[in-house]
Amino acid sequence: MVRAPCPLLLLLLLPPLLHLRAAAPEPCEIDEDDVRCVCNFTDPEPDWSSALQCMSALELEVRGGGRSLQQFIKFADTNPKEYVDLVKALRLRRLTVGTAQVPAPLLAAVLRGLGSSRLRHLTLEDLQVTGTMPLPPLEDLGPALSTLSLRNVSWATGDAWLAKLQQWLKPGLKELNIAQAHSLAFRCADLHTFSSLTTLDLSDNPGLGERGLTAALCPNKFPALQELTLRNAGIETPSGVCAALAAAGVKPQRLDLSHNSLRATTQGPPACIWPSALSSLNLSFSGLEQVPKGLPAELSVLDLSCNKLNRMPRPEELPKVSSLTLDGNPFLEPDASKYQEVPSSGVVPASACSALALGMSGTVALLQGAGTLA
Repeated sequence: MVRAPCPLLLLLLLPPLLHLRAAAPEPCEIDEDDVRCVCNFTDPEPDWSSALQCMSALELEVRGGGRSLQQFIKFADTNPKEYVDLVKALRLRRLTVGTAQVPAPLLAAVLRGLGSSRLRHLTLEDLQVTGTMPLPPLEDLGPALSTLSLRNVSWATGDAWLAKLQQWLKPGLKELNIAQAHSLAFRCADLHTFSSLTTLDLSDNPGLGERGLTAALCPNKFPALQELTLRNAGIETPSGVCAALAAAGVKPQRLDLSHNSLRATTQGPPACIWPSALSSLNLSFSGLEQVPKGLPAELSVLDLSCNKLNRMPRPEELPKVSSLTLDGNPFLEPDASKYQEVPSSGVVPASACSALALGMSGTVALLQGAGTLA
């Protein structure tokens, strides 16, 4: 029996796959509603054709068992125009590909093949991309994604990897998530402007820090950014983040610095003007024993929950804020020390601060009664 190409090429090589029959137990399972299909090819000789049953799915997750896909490099030259009508007919909206070694030309070919699809969310996890991404053609670019998520993906192209990947995607990306990256010092001169990107999540990069953030936030490349998330990203001071934002001209409305080991500096930070649009700041689960210096002068939302504050913050220590959350600090909950550790994974344990207030807390009411938020 002729073996089909890897499911990574499922949408690229539909006509050949239609002539195959599975002979071994199928590694792919699709739910009864034809919504989600999951393939885990861990067998030493996987039956790739099992992925055919996933053609009707809205969501597809494919794990390659850690193997190299070099054997399929010959399919990288397939002309996507040969199967464009089939790809257009697919329902696929979300695709996750993980646990494999992928030649860069093969990845580029798959992206090009998906260019006529309705795919909007692409996730790459635990991948090693080998070789250099080729230059894209003037037409037949990859999919028009709204969300791109990358976790533990290594690239042979080093600091140029994001620019090389970006050139294969149609404009319009709204959300970019990059976790456990091997390099975030992007080659800024090669990047195109992310003109539609509103959300950037660089969480779970503990080696990033303020200096790395400055290198990652390429100046004037994120003009529409509204939300920046930096959980478990090696951040030490909010003032350092302020300086990185100012250097890059990034002006988010919401900033999440939770799950970092923050230092509450006793000296005032170097002069830094926070973005005027910033209205929400999350400093929860950061091990703070006092309110940091140099916070924005005015905020709509400030979250200081699940820290190590031993007393009520003084009025002069706080910004002018409409909604303040202090739940889970020792001065309010004497037994709160049991969940003051900052989780390295950035994931909040189910038992930790489960009763966090989402809006105005009782503590805020006390502070307002004392006139501290005026």
